[in-house]
Amino acid sequence: MFGFQRWSLQLAKSSAPLQRAMGDASTNLPVLTLFTKKPCPLCDEAKVMLGPYKHKFLFQEVDITLPEYSEWFEKYKYDIPVFHLNGQFLMKHRVDIEKLEKQLSKLHVKKI
Repeated sequence: MFGFQRWSLQLAKSSAPLQRAMGDASTNLPVLTLFTKKPCPLCDEAKVMLGPYKHKFLFQEVDITLPEYSEWFEKYKYDIPVFHLNGQFLMKHRVDIEKLEKQLSKLHVKKI
């Protein structure tokens, strides 16, 4: 588990867009990260499914085929799409709307 968290921190440190998203405290929105590669029809389908919820999170895509994400490629090359919410694994292969809503609700309750 600690290695997984370390990878998440490394991702945040090595990704300027993710760093901006995670560092933007003024939005108070969680960050949903999609680990993907091209082509990925399941990823395209997942993004469409997430459309109605996009106001509830900041969205970040990570192309695991880029050299700086080689660790993520080794971990997820057969599992995309993979989603993390605020750096923690959330789901893979398909979007589970119930799971997403439940986790977003938990994050919202913690902030109140």
